[in-house]
Amino acid sequence: MAQKQNKLTQTGIVALLACVCCILWGSAIPVIKTGYHLLQVDSSDTASQIVFAGIRFTLAGILVLIFASIKEKKLMLPDRELFKYAVPVCLAQTVGQYFFFYIGVAHTSGVKGGIITGLGNFIAILLSCLVFRNERMTRRKIAGCVLGFAGVVVINLLGNSLDMGFKLIGEGFVLIAQLSYGISTVLINLFSRKVSPVVLSGTQFAMGGIVLTLIGLGMGGHLENVTTGGVVIIFYLAMVSAVAYTLWSVLLAWNDVSKVAIFGFVNPLCGVILSALILGEVKQAFNVGSLAALILVCAGIYIVNCKENKRE
Repeated sequence: MAQKQNKLTQTGIVALLACVCCILWGSAIPVIKTGYHLLQVDSSDTASQIVFAGIRFTLAGILVLIFASIKEKKLMLPDRELFKYAVPVCLAQTVGQYFFFYIGVAHTSGVKGGIITGLGNFIAILLSCLVFRNERMTRRKIAGCVLGFAGVVVINLLGNSLDMGFKLIGEGFVLIAQLSYGISTVLINLFSRKVSPVVLSGTQFAMGGIVLTLIGLGMGGHLENVTTGGVVIIFYLAMVSAVAYTLWSVLLAWNDVSKVAIFGFVNPLCGVILSALILGEVKQAFNVGSLAALILVCAGIYIVNCKENKRE
C-alpha cells in the first residue's frame, strides 16, 4: 500500500494520469455532438440532453462496479457506510453539476460558458484551502490558478467576442454547476480516504445517472431514432466517464486537491484540439492563440506543483 501511495503521489505519475483524464474528457465533446446528431437531439432540447447524460452516467456507474468486481474477484456492491458518502457526492457532482450545466449552457454563449466552466478548478482549490482547510493557500497556488484560468479565457476567446451580460438561468446556472463541481472535488478528496474511491465513483455515478434520467423524462425529454451508432456513442461516453472520473477520484484520494485540480485547466485545450481533429475545425485549434493558452496552462501547472519555499 505504501509503495502504491508513493507512486500515486509522484508528480510525474499524477501529471500522466490527470492528462489521460483530460484527453478522455476532451474526446467526449465532439463525440457528444455526434451522438446528438445520431439520436436527433436538438441543441436547444435541454430535457433530452439531460436524459442522454443520465443514461450515460448510469451505464458508467454499472461499468465501474463491474470493473471493481472483476479486479477484486468478488461482487463489489455499496454498503450502508459507502452510501453515506456516495449520496452527497452524487448530489454535488453528477446531479447538481450536470443539471445546472445543461440548462445554463442552453441559455448562454459558448464563449461565456467555456470561461465560467474554467472557474471550476479554481473554486475547488479555494474551497479546499479556505473552507474545508484541507491544505494551505499559498502564493504559488493562487498564481498557478490565475495562469491556468487565463489560458482557458484565451482558448475560448479565439475568434469570438465576449459580452458582459449575466442571467441567472444562463451564466448563473453554469456558475452554480462549477460550484457543485468544486464541492464534489473536495468531498471526493475527503471520502476516498475512508472508502474505496472506485466503488464510491461507480455508486455515485449510477445513482446520479438514474436521478438525471428521471429529471429529464419529467421535463419532457426523450431519445428518438435509437440506432446502433447512437448506442455505440453512449457506450463510449460511459466508458470515458467510468475511466476518467475513477482515475481522477483515485488521484484525489492520494493527493491534495490543488495538485490534481490544477490539471483540469488542460481539459478545454484537449476539447478544442480533439474537436478540431474529429470535426475538422483545424483553424480554430492550431494557431498562435492556442499555443499561448497551452503555455499559460502549463506554466500554471508547473507553478502549483513545483516545490514551494519553506517561507510559504
